[in-house]
Amino acid sequence: MSVVYLACLLVSLAGVVTLDLRHRLFLGRAPGPALLVLGIGLAFFLTWDLLGIGLGIFFRAETDFMTGILLAPELPLEEPVFLLFLCELTMVLACGAERVLARGRTGRA
Repeated sequence: MSVVYLACLLVSLAGVVTLDLRHRLFLGRAPGPALLVLGIGLAFFLTWDLLGIGLGIFFRAETDFMTGILLAPELPLEEPVFLLFLCELTMVLACGAERVLARGRTGRA
C-alpha cells in the first residue's frame, strides 16, 4: 500500500486551485456556482464510472503506487480525487482561455 498516486493528485489539485484563486478564474471568480459545477461534474463522472464498473467495462488497475482502499468494488479511493482534479483543471483551462481570447478581441496585451 502506497500513497504516492494520491499524494501526486492532491498536490496537483492544490496547484491548480492556487492558480485558479490567484487569477480569479473559476473558484476565485464565483465560488458558490463553481462548487456547484464541480459537484455536478464529480457526480456525473462517478455515476459514469459506477455504470461502467457495473457493466464490466471498467476495472481497477493494481499498482504499487495506489493505496488499495476501495470505495466500492473496482472503485479506488484515488478515483474521485482524480475526477475532481479533472473537473477543476478543465474549468480553469476553459475560463483561462476565455480570458485570453477576450483580451485578444479587445486588443489588450
